Amino acid sequence: MTRILKYTEYLYVAVAFFSLYRIFTDWNMDRQSAYLFIFFAAVSIGMFFFRRNYRKKFEQRKQDNQQ
Repeated sequence: MTRILKYTEYLYVAVAFFSLYRIFTDWNMDRQSAYLFIFFAAVSIGMFFFRRNYRKKFEQRKQDNQQ
């Protein structure tokens, strides 16, 4: 279970990097699309930290229950 949670964290990082790439490539051509990808990048980075915090709490709770 914790392996899946680790992979989903890095999936959010990948989405953030893709969004940043699209922001830089689309900024001069399509500003509305760039704004949408700014939103995606911000949400992805926020979700990365949220999921990471959630996973660490889950692992700590699991470790505390085993002891």
